[in-house]
Order: sequence, then C-alpha cells, then structure tokens
Amino acid sequence: MTKTVDQYLLDGCMRCKLGGTPACKVNDWREGLIALRKIVLECGLVEEVKWGVPCYTVDGKNVLVISAFKSFCSISFFKGTLLKDDAGLLQAAGENTQAARLIKFTATNQIFEQENLLKSYILEAVRIEQAGLKVEFRKDIGPFPDELLQKFDEYPGLEEAFRALTPGRQREYLLFFSQTQKVATRIGRIEKCIAKILNGEGLNEQYKRK
Repeated sequence: MTKTVDQYLLDGCMRCKLGGTPACKVNDWREGLIALRKIVLECGLVEEVKWGVPCYTVDGKNVLVISAFKSFCSISFFKGTLLKDDAGLLQAAGENTQAARLIKFTATNQIFEQENLLKSYILEAVRIEQAGLKVEFRKDIGPFPDELLQKFDEYPGLEEAFRALTPGRQREYLLFFSQTQKVATRIGRIEKCIAKILNGEGLNEQYKRK
C-alpha cells in the first residue's frame, strides 16, 4: 500500500491493480484532493497514511480521511454523527454506517467556495476528539468477543469498518470468531481478518471495487 501522501496523490492507495495507472481514481480528483489536504493542514492536524489513504489525526487519534471515489472526492469524519452539520453537508457512506460521515465534492471549485465552512467542520471534529466524546454504536448484532473489542482499541478505524459491513457479514465474522473456545485461536482468527474488514470484505469473498 501507499506509504506517503505525496505518493497517494500520484499513484493512489495501491490496494488494487489500478494503482499507479491512468485508470486510478486519484487521477480524476488530484486537484480536489490537494485542495482538501491544504485546508486540513491549515487546521493544524497531523498528516499520516493509513489503509493507503491520507489520514489526519490529533493527539494520535483519527479525526478524518480524504479520498477519491469514482464520481467524487471526499473528506470523511470518523465521528461525523457528532458534528452539528447546520449546513446539511454530511452524508453516511452506507446504510449501515453509524459513526462516520463524509462530504462529497464533484468539482474542485466546490471545495474552494466552501473553504471556511469546511474549516469550521474540521475544527469542530478536532474539539470533539480532544474532548474524548464517543459515538454510541448500536449493539444489535453481538455478542462481540472480548478479543475483538480489544482489537477495536488497537486498530484505528477497525470498529467503524466492522460496523459499516452489512449485518449478515458482521454475523458471519462473529460466528467464525466465537466458534473456538481457545483465546489464542480467537485472536489469531481476528488478526487474519483485519485487512479484509478494513477493505469492506465479507469473510469468504473478494473485495470488489467499483
């Protein structure tokens, strides 16, 4: 996967065969991503790369990511449901997404026109993280093995990625993890599935990119 933001802006996340080719989605949204990067950095966040995409943190905690999709580029807040969203810009990435919310851009000029508004969202997201506020997730799928809850704490974004899966995929993972009574085996199974969960894959399927 991509290791630096500059590399991401040139080649994409490199998690699929389109990375580094003219077909990579980053090529269509490079100007917008650069504009978003500048705005975020001006808000004082720390720039990192996680899961192959630019991730921005405060005090070591994830606040947002910027990324390119087929028909838009976006800024996505990990705890977006806690933002006020008076301007009505935030959208859920999918029907099962509980915490994260994103703002989509279909033209770079939209980013420039909303720069001050975007900064207000970003700074509020920083305040939320620094205040230690938590999203109350639904607990209607469980029970969750203690070992999985521990991995949620160890791997930033894993819990949100897991809860963004369809209920059927979540249950499939939970059944697989809980089928063994040995703690070490449960931990091993969870660790082997982390990459698949972060990629949005079910237990027995290949990740399909649109």
